[in-house]
Amino acid sequence: MKIIALDSSGLVASVAVLEDQTLIGEYNIQYKKTHSQTLLPMLDELKKMVELDLDSVDAIALAKGPGSFTGLRIGSATAKGLGLAMKKPIIEIPTLDGLACNLYGTDKLICPIMDARRNQVYTGIYEFLRKEGMPVSYKLVSLLPQCAVSIDEIAEKCNSFEREVIFLGDGVPVYEKKLADLMKVPYGFAPAHMNRQRAAAFGILASDYYKEGKVVSAADHAPEYLRLSQAEREKQEKS
Repeated sequence: MKIIALDSSGLVASVAVLEDQTLIGEYNIQYKKTHSQTLLPMLDELKKMVELDLDSVDAIALAKGPGSFTGLRIGSATAKGLGLAMKKPIIEIPTLDGLACNLYGTDKLICPIMDARRNQVYTGIYEFLRKEGMPVSYKLVSLLPQCAVSIDEIAEKCNSFEREVIFLGDGVPVYEKKLADLMKVPYGFAPAHMNRQRAAAFGILASDYYKEGKVVSAADHAPEYLRLSQAEREKQEKS
């Protein structure tokens, strides 16, 4: 099974190609450009580098949200366009699930935090549970499904588990100092190569989703924002 995975939900633009459990290629960038400038050129370059035959692709995976409203729309439009042109299904991966997958196999709690502005973060709490049998493998389990809450709320929830926590995501540099005051349990931060969205992680989760039949048609795909856009909020406030 071959999957193209895309992510533009946060600061990083990321594209990957996976075949079965092998990462064929991945392209990540976070540098002074919008995702509309980078995502398709990155995919085109990766396609050339790995000599990808688009007819051999089984599905397109992407971060369905939450995240940057503009970034999600760009990723969604790219995936829909590819899916419609290639007549391939879309595999929608919750953004926070994909982030948590970066820390595969850890015995710590995983708490991805993305800066959602307005004193909120997009977040969730996860752990990896060991599956039965050999070789050893793990399943990602959500203890708190992705949501938009204040940093105080998510810190309190993490403390309630009384376990060590690893934080990751673009919300870490924003709330690192505040977490130092809020956390009552041991905690740490993921290193640079694990602390942002990676299309490869979404592709790995997508393999399981595909086997379970969790796919949608390109026409039916839509991003999941979790909360209203600024324009919609302002309209509500006025009314």
